[in-house]
Order: sequence, then C-alpha cells, then structure tokens
Amino acid sequence: MTVTQKDLLNVPKKALLKGHFACAGCGSALAFRHAISAIADKVILVVPASCASVYQGGGKGASFNVPTINTAFAASDAVASGVRRAMKMKGKDDLKVVVWGGDGSGADIGIATEIGACDRQEDILHIIYSNNVYGNTGGQRSGDTMIGAKTATTPKGNTTPRKMVPFIMIANNARYVATASSAFIEDLVEKVKKAISFEGFKLIQIDAPCPPNWRTDSADSVKVARLAVQTGIWPLFEWDRETNEVVLSRASKKYEDKSNRKQITEWTSLQGRLKTITEDQLIALEFDTERQWNFLRKFM
Repeated sequence: MTVTQKDLLNVPKKALLKGHFACAGCGSALAFRHAISAIADKVILVVPASCASVYQGGGKGASFNVPTINTAFAASDAVASGVRRAMKMKGKDDLKVVVWGGDGSGADIGIATEIGACDRQEDILHIIYSNNVYGNTGGQRSGDTMIGAKTATTPKGNTTPRKMVPFIMIANNARYVATASSAFIEDLVEKVKKAISFEGFKLIQIDAPCPPNWRTDSADSVKVARLAVQTGIWPLFEWDRETNEVVLSRASKKYEDKSNRKQITEWTSLQGRLKTITEDQLIALEFDTERQWNFLRKFM
C-alpha cells in the first residue's frame, strides 16, 4: 500500500515528543518521528549506544513515547531477539521489536550480533540511521563513512570504501532488506510498515544527515539527503528474499542511468567535511558509488 502525506498525519500516536535533545536538522530524529510513529501502537524499541541514546531524553524527562530498552553497542540484536521471544511466549505476538541505532553499532561494533540474529532468522527489524560517523562519541570514522570525508580519526579525509551493510545482509539471507532516506519520508514509512509485516530478520538503512559532523547548515539536511539520491550515492531500493530481486524505489529509478544523475560535487559542496576532498578521493567516491549500482543490477 502506497503511503501518502495524508497518511503521515494519521498515526497511532506521536513516537517523538517535544523537548527531545537532538541537534537542529538531525536526520535521525526526523526519520524517527515519522517511521516509528507509523507503528507506535505495536512496537518495542531496543536502542544501542548512539545519538538516539541521548536525544530520547534524560533525567526525569523522556521524549520517546514508546517502550524503549537501552543497551550496549554490541548487544542490541541479542537483546532484541530475547525480547521478541519473550513477547511470543507471553502470547503478545502483535508486538514488533525494532532496533534503532546508528552505523557505529549497525556497521561496526554490533555487526556480529546483527549477523547472528540474521542467521537465526530472529523476528526483528534492525533500522540503521546512517550518519556516516560515530556521532555521539567525538565524530570518529565508521564503516559507513564516505570516501573523502574528514572525521576525528581521518583528518585528511577517509580513504576506505563503505562497508555497505545492506548487501552483507542480502548475502546473509535476511528476510527483507531496504534503504531509505530522511528526504523521502513516505518511502521510508512504507518500507517500515512492509518490513514489520514479514516474519524473520529485516534490515533498513536510512541516510540521515548529521549537521555537526557533516558541517552542514541545519536547514539543508533534507536538501543534502535528497542530493545523495539524485547523485546516485544513496540508491533507494528494497530486496525480498522470496523473489531474490531488487526493486528500485520510485525516487531512484531514473538514477540507475548515470547520465541522469546530478554531479557528486553538488552534494559534496554543501558539506564542510568534504570541502577539501581531493581529485583522487572524488574519483574513488564516484567509483564506489558505481560499485553499489553494479551490485544492485545483479539482482534486478
């Protein structure tokens, strides 16, 4: 079922309340507000160490309006697996368990328990909001950092290609895998609703700009995320194990053809972390972008 803007207004309840601690322009908070609100009447969240551990609130206040369990970086999918099994034993099969964490956990420190949960086909949905960095501990490079990006641990620009976790989970036989963007909210919500309808391990990775670490204007977060799709850097797709086919989302279909894409420099020029990207790094970033598309074409 296609999700419309009207659907975004008709949600069970607001998952993110006023007074949260997210930075202005946070792509993760924007995505959370819509994606989790769409399923807020039937979800239990597991949050590994991440920015979401902070912007949910602290002390006597809390901005997450859904049951939430906070856990260590590496443990989220193990914890989520236990919670889901417990709910099933209690006859509460209608409750869905969702991991909401960044790429520091989802692409690096927690990937072992993530792959383990996928191997066991645990009935959970892992959502990675990717801000391409360890956003809550000083801005260090993660496995999902873009080539050329300056971070606390790559002051001259990252030179390592992205880990591309969705492809790892496709190879690992997940039930459903998708990418999404904080600039295309209807597409995101549609994929989250679809994912929780399947039984087994599901993964969605969201492009979520981070103004402080990307050194962007907080007012440009949606623009930056939209350009990531339009330049081909962040293809929007979904893969279903039952069909073993990749389906491009409407917003990405025209960009399979490289001649339709905007120049990557339109995207890099808005980000301070990429202001000094070298010609060699830019070529490597373009090559890495095409690497994603070549992989996707094998399943289309």
